[in-house]
Amino acid sequence: MQAQLNKILEEVKEQLKNAETLAQTDEIRVKTLGKKGRLTEILRGMGKLPAEERKETGQMANKVRGAIEQLLEEKFAAVKAAAKEAQFKAEKIDVTEPGRDTIVGVKHPLTITMEEISRIFMNMGFSIVEGPEVETVFNNFDALNAGPNHPARDMTDTFYITEDVLLRTQTSPVQVRTLMKQDPPIKVISPGRCFRCDTPDATHSPMFHQIEGLLVDEGITMADLKGTLDSFAKQLFGTSTRTKFRPHHFPFTEPSAEMDVSCFKCGGKGCRVCKGSGWIEILGCGMVHPNVLKVGNIDTEKYTGFAFGMGVERAAMLKYGVDDIRLFYENDMRFINQFK
Repeated sequence: MQAQLNKILEEVKEQLKNAETLAQTDEIRVKTLGKKGRLTEILRGMGKLPAEERKETGQMANKVRGAIEQLLEEKFAAVKAAAKEAQFKAEKIDVTEPGRDTIVGVKHPLTITMEEISRIFMNMGFSIVEGPEVETVFNNFDALNAGPNHPARDMTDTFYITEDVLLRTQTSPVQVRTLMKQDPPIKVISPGRCFRCDTPDATHSPMFHQIEGLLVDEGITMADLKGTLDSFAKQLFGTSTRTKFRPHHFPFTEPSAEMDVSCFKCGGKGCRVCKGSGWIEILGCGMVHPNVLKVGNIDTEKYTGFAFGMGVERAAMLKYGVDDIRLFYENDMRFINQFK
C-alpha cells in the first residue's frame, strides 16, 4: 500500500507538469482527492491492514496527501497567473486614445421652476401637500364655491370622466382636502398637473402645472397675503421687483386680486415682454371665502386665511424668456439642454 501511495504521488507530479488550464488541474484534483479519488480509496481501505502497519501507512498517507495538496495549490496559482498574463497580452489598452464623451442629464425647465418656487415657500414655513389628478366634481367645483352654473364647469372647459368625476382643472381641490382633514393652523402649497380643454397654441396647453398656496390661522389679513407674495416675487425675480394687486373675482376667495410684478426685462419702463405696460400678471390670490372654510368645518368667526395660485409654465416663460409654451412639451433636447 505504501508503494501505491508513492506511485500516486509520482503520477500526480507528472500529470500536473502537463496541465495547462484550471479545468485540467481541477480534474487531477478530483481524480486524486475527490470522494471517489485514488488516494481516498486507499485511505478507506486502511482499516483492513494489521494494527502494526496501520499507523506507519496512515502517517505516510497523510504525508502524501499534504504533498499532493501543496502541488495542486502551486499549480493553481501558476495557471491563474499564466491566464492573467495571456489576458493582458490579448487586451491591449491604447492610453493615447481619446476618452468617450459622457452625456450628463439636465432637469426640465418646468421642474427647475417648480422646485425653485416650492423652495421659496418652504423657506417661509409652508409644507408641500399633494392630491389626485382625477378628482370629484365636488372637490373641484362645489367645495370651492363654484355653483352649478359656473362657466368653468362647461364641457368645453373641463375634461369629464363621468358626471361626477373629472380631471382637475386646478390644484385648488388639494386645498379642500387639506381643510377637511387638518385643523388650523394650516400652511401648505400644492404643486401639480392640471387639465383644461384648451387648444394648444403659444400660450395655452390642455395640460399645465400649477402651484396652489393656502394659509389659515387666527388673525390672518390681506396684509399677510400681500407681504408673503411680495417676498416671493423678490426672491424669484430679483430684489428690485415691485408688486401690484388689482381687484378681481374668484369664487373661492373674497376679496380677490390678481398680482402683477414689475417687468424684469425693462424695469417697468415698457417693452415687448410686458406689452409696454411695465407690469406682468403672475398669479391670482385672495382671502379664503367663508363658504370654503365651512367645508372643512372651520370656525369662520375665529379663523381666516388666504390662498393663491400660479401657473408654473407662465413663471418659467417669464423667467427664462420662452415665448411658446409648446416648447416645454416637445422634448427637443436642443431646447432642454440650455437649462444646464
